[in-house]
Parts: sequence; structure tokens; C-alpha cells
Amino acid sequence: MKVVVAHNRYREAIPSGENVIVDTEIGQLRESGVEVVPFQRSSDSIAEMSAARKVLLPISPVYGVDAQRDLSALLKEERPDALHLHNPYPLLSPWVIRTAHAHGVPVVQTVHNYRQVCSSGLYFRDGHNCHDCQGKLLGWPAIRNRCYRGSAAQSAIMATTLAVHRPTWRSVDRYIALTDKIAAHLTDYGIPADRIVIKPNGLPDPGAPEPLGDGFLYGARLSPEKGLSLLLDAWRRHPDGSLGPLRIAGDGELRPLAEQAAAERSDVTYLGPLDRAGMIAARRASAVVIAVPTWEDVLPTVILEAMSSGRAVLGTAVGGIPYMIGTGPEAAGWLSAPDPESLAAALPSARAGAPLAATAARARYRQHFHPDVLTPRLISIYAEMSQHVNR
Repeated sequence: MKVVVAHNRYREAIPSGENVIVDTEIGQLRESGVEVVPFQRSSDSIAEMSAARKVLLPISPVYGVDAQRDLSALLKEERPDALHLHNPYPLLSPWVIRTAHAHGVPVVQTVHNYRQVCSSGLYFRDGHNCHDCQGKLLGWPAIRNRCYRGSAAQSAIMATTLAVHRPTWRSVDRYIALTDKIAAHLTDYGIPADRIVIKPNGLPDPGAPEPLGDGFLYGARLSPEKGLSLLLDAWRRHPDGSLGPLRIAGDGELRPLAEQAAAERSDVTYLGPLDRAGMIAARRASAVVIAVPTWEDVLPTVILEAMSSGRAVLGTAVGGIPYMIGTGPEAAGWLSAPDPESLAAALPSARAGAPLAATAARARYRQHFHPDVLTPRLISIYAEMSQHVNR
């Protein structure tokens, strides 16, 4: 089986769980005998483009001229069984779906965010969840509120792109929804349920978990929707040292909050931005990983990494996090409402219950998020499309 994997890579300077997942999935497919032909562009390349090419950038989300030409040539040469699309913006454009169909190649898309409807892809703006563009033919609220990269002009282009490509998105042969929340988003958008498959992302098995460390680890982009302010508000409701250490890793606009908390309290340490090895070491030193976004986060990679490493998770009950953590005795940790009082109440329970929940977290990873479970499911999706889909 041969599959083209299409993805517009996010800038390497900003850690991207989606980039990690795409690379991981390609590796898993190849290990299973699938011939993978990457078709990728990187947003890092924009800075190096000629002036002539940069002139065309504003229309690339609608129709990426170079991408369609190059993809058409690739499909003619490789004759794949399917094209698997991840992120098309800004250099690929959803038009790659039409290009693939013009060559008789069925398309599957993994939906990592809410970009079919929301220009930012987050359903989040100005510190709160926002669904103002749902049900609208053109996302005027996104333009008015400068939702895409803080620019009214770029927001207008993205809102226009979403309007133009509504028929394109509805022509996708099979959608992979990472959680039940994404499946509901797609059906609300008008995608028939029989064209949606729920299959989460997975990560390679890192092996038997290391013994538990102590305290909590928060590792994320330090931006408002990731919940650092929520966490620190909850943490300060407990006496210094009563919960063990809190390690904060990451960088972003809220970095001063992390630095201030570390200066004020002996039980808070700001580790700064960490590479992969640094995050592994920080996770090994901790007992519980905290993931407390306030936006409807789809499938946080930090939770997958925690569960695979045998670390329990304390998360907010938003987006796909309840799906990931689960409920009952097999839960990989604890869920809290996204407010300081609820999170503060959950912190002592997480500290006390970490050893038992860590075992459940590792078991949940092996049952639901292990490559041995997920890769055969993905291959079966490709096979079903190439054999039975009629457009």
C-alpha cells in the first residue's frame, strides 16, 4: 500500500504537537510495511521566499499554486492508494483535496483542530471560548476580532478560505476525528456520521515506566488558553510546600507569570523552554502531569506522553481531555472544572492518589493509544477507501 501524507509543518521555533504526531505516524506506518510518500511544506520557508513568491502568499490558503502543481506531478508519478491530509495552511491549501480527487485518489483527513469553522482553529479568543462563527456563511466575527494572527486582513483571507472551501471539506472521503468531541464538531458542520472514524493519535512505547518522582509537572506553551494563570491561582490556595514541588516548563507571553511564581514560592520552579530530553527528565522527576487548558483542546500530546510514561494526569474537563483520561477505576487521573476553586480541590487528591493512578495511566495508554492498536486501524481506513469509496 502506498500513501501520500500531506502536511504544512508549523514553525519549528514554536513547539508543535501536530508536527510530532505526523512524524510519529509516518514512522509507525513505515514500520508496518506501508510505503509513505511525504508531501510537506514548512512555514519556516516563508522567510526565505523571493519577493515574487511572497506576493502570492495571501491567496495560498485558498489556492496554493506551487503546491497544486507539485502535488499533481507527484500523484502522476507515484499513483498512491490514498492521500492523508493533516494541516493544509497556509502553503498547501484545502485545494489539495480537489487535486487528489482529480487524479482519482481518495482523501482522508485527520482533524487536529476546529479550522473548518474557526479561523484560529481554537474556538477561543480574548480569554474565553468562542463559537461566534458557527453557522455563518462567512466568518465576519473572525474578521472583526482579528482572530487569525491578530490581523484583520489575514483574518479576512482565512474567513474567505473557509467559505470557499466548504464544499471541498464536505468532499473528503473519510475524516479521522481524534475524539468524540471532534466527531461532534464535524457532524455539526454537516459531515455524515458514516464518513467519520474516531481514532486518536498515539505515541511510540517508551518502555517500562521509571519509578515515580515527586510533585507536579506543567509543560506547555505559556499562552492564555493553556491555563497557566488558572493553575497558579489554584496552587496559591495551598500553603507553600504542602503539595510538593511544581515544575513549570515552556515559553510564551505568560512567561513572567511563571518567573514571578518561582520567585514568590519555594515549591515552584520555572525550568524555561525544554527540549525533548529535558521534558523526559522533568517528567521522570514528577509524579503527576498537569494539563489544564481553558480552550477546547483536542488531544494534548503532553497527556499522551504522560500516560505512555506511566504518569497520572490532572486535567481540565474540556475538549478531548475527558476522552483521554477516562472515568472510573481505569481513569488515567483526575478531571477538574476549568476554575481555580475546583482545580485547587483536585490537587491534594492527585498528590495522594498518584501511585495508583500512574498504573492505570500506563494501562490506558497500552489499551487505547499504543501504536500496535492504532496503526492497524489507520491502515484499514486506507484500505477501505481505496477499495470501496465511490465519489
